Amino acid sequence: MSENGGRNPRQVFGSMVRFYREKAGLSRAELGRRICKSEALIEAIELGRRPATELVTLDLEAALKTGGGLAQLREEMRNLLSYQAFPAWFQDWALKEAEATTLRWFEPLVVPGLLQTEEYARAVFRTRFGISADEVDELVAARMKRQEILAGDKGPRLWAVLDEWVLRRPVGGRQVMAGQVSRLIEAAQQPRVMIAILPAGVGAHEGAYAGGFAMAEFEDSPAVGYQETATGGQVIEDSRHIASLLLTWDTLRADALPRAASLALLEEAAKSWTAAA
Repeated sequence: MSENGGRNPRQVFGSMVRFYREKAGLSRAELGRRICKSEALIEAIELGRRPATELVTLDLEAALKTGGGLAQLREEMRNLLSYQAFPAWFQDWALKEAEATTLRWFEPLVVPGLLQTEEYARAVFRTRFGISADEVDELVAARMKRQEILAGDKGPRLWAVLDEWVLRRPVGGRQVMAGQVSRLIEAAQQPRVMIAILPAGVGAHEGAYAGGFAMAEFEDSPAVGYQETATGGQVIEDSRHIASLLLTWDTLRADALPRAASLALLEEAAKSWTAAA
């Protein structure tokens, strides 16, 4: 338990927003009107259910006349607040992902989050029914921050097996896909990243019913897995289930193209998105 009673960074920030709001004699609805935001958003920020974006923080500063207090607090907690933008069910995996020595990722539908461009990630998040522009901004920022674990020489090695249809699905349109496939090509040429493509010609394969999944391996502890459903995600630690995921991974890797052939297919896909319509 932390020194502030176990509260997470969003809750600490939210309690300060409430302190300044009550000091100013404003209700949540009144504060919301002053910054052109909903009462529901003010409540979510104060209760720590959502982090305040940088722009919203500046608006709160102006409305509550905090003398820079909120902006300074947000700056001090920047990394923790952006990290908390992940859904609660994703937190455990994000921590393990950052501590791993090797990551293995299979995706049959979309580009893995660690390799997405900002534009591609934005297009993916915008598909969520009822999501607000602020929520999209928060999720995209958190995803881009998460990708920092691959920077430098100390991050995990990443093996990714992608179904070819990931390269063909027009997420965000031609321009977004052209940038995204180019990003994959750049990543595939890095020494710590291996991208293998499962060609469409394979037909039915092990991942067709297994769905996407990831595995994290560590230097001094057992591997863990991760899978998502329509309602959330689950970290997998049971050794029997990990063994099953590893068997699925090995089968998919055997069906996928070798590294050079995968790179050639990526380059062909990039040309298809940049060619004149």
